[in-house]
Amino acid sequence: MKKRDLKKTNITELKKMLEELKKELMKYNSQVSTGTPSENPGKIRAVKKTIARIKMLLQKYETQVQGGK
Repeated sequence: MKKRDLKKTNITELKKMLEELKKELMKYNSQVSTGTPSENPGKIRAVKKTIARIKMLLQKYETQVQGGK
């Protein structure tokens, strides 16, 4: 998901999305560890990047709230 799309979503939706993506990443990691060939190896990288983007946005929102901006 693109950064500009993530900016449009609210905090509760971002948190839900983060949990879903973490579960999806866990599923992909278990497939890799068992030796099952992945359908789309690039998907793991994309999920990790999206998780990082969401965490960055959540951190930014938290600092804005704490800073009083």
